[in-house]
Amino acid sequence: MSSNTQLETTKARSEFRKRIYFFTLKLIEFIDSLPKDNVTQRISDELFGSGTSVISNYIEATAASTKKDLANHTISSLKFANESKLWLALLRDSKRARAEKVKWFLDELDDISTSLANSINQPK
Repeated sequence: MSSNTQLETTKARSEFRKRIYFFTLKLIEFIDSLPKDNVTQRISDELFGSGTSVISNYIEATAASTKKDLANHTISSLKFANESKLWLALLRDSKRARAEKVKWFLDELDDISTSLANSINQPK
């Protein structure tokens, strides 16, 4: 890989990390704004766990020492992104969160998931 390509890859990873970090901050704000009933709290706890695991696994992937470790953490990040979609859809469909608020998170997770899946499927 040329140094120019490496620089572009490093920059892209940095931008993607910032995007996931911003997503996580917005998710925390969203969870804090939800009703405090028992069911919403349980779903919120699950969403917090899966939502924050997207970035934590991505960070682990970027620090991986082997290609296998990189792939495993990236796959975990993708799985947590998909799980987060479930919890968000449940909040929306149970009327515990407004559909228009949830839409941004679902759209963002679709883009994040696509990027993660594409990075896993790239030829090594």
